Amino acid sequence: MQLTTKGRFAVTAMVDLAMHGGSRPINMAAISTRQKISLSYLEQLFCRLRRRQILKSVRGTGGGYYLARPADKISIVEIIVAVGEPLDATGCGGKGNCSDGRPCLTHELWVGLNENIYDYLSAITLQQLVHDQARMASFDNGHIKVNNIKRKA
Repeated sequence: MQLTTKGRFAVTAMVDLAMHGGSRPINMAAISTRQKISLSYLEQLFCRLRRRQILKSVRGTGGGYYLARPADKISIVEIIVAVGEPLDATGCGGKGNCSDGRPCLTHELWVGLNENIYDYLSAITLQQLVHDQARMASFDNGHIKVNNIKRKA
C-alpha cells in the first residue's frame, strides 16, 4: 500500500491550516505557497474536506478556510478517507476474490495490515501533528532553543 500525494498533501495542508489559523479563516493561497502545493490541487482537496465537514469556508475579503472542529477532534484517517484515498493493502480491494474468485494465500495478512494502518491513523489527531511540529521547531541545528538561548541537545 502506498499513500498517494492526495492523502499526503491533504494531511500536510490540514496541519498547516491548524498551525496558522485553527478557528480563523486562512487564505488557501498562503497554504499553497508555504507547502508548495498547487493551488488548483489544494482547491480540489479542500472541497472534499469541506463536504465531509472537516473544514468550513468564509467567502469574500478576509475569507478562507478554517477547521470545522477542534484539531484534537480530527483524526488523520478522517482526512485521508475524506479526500478519497484508499487505505487498502489487499490486491482485491478487500473483496476476497484475489485468486480465481477466492482469497489468495496471503489475503488475511493484508487485511490485518489494513486494520493496523487504519487503527494507527485513527489514533493520531491533527493536534498531535501540530504539537509535533512545534516541538521540532524548538530544535535548531542540533541545539535546543530556550528563550532564544541555544543549548546543545
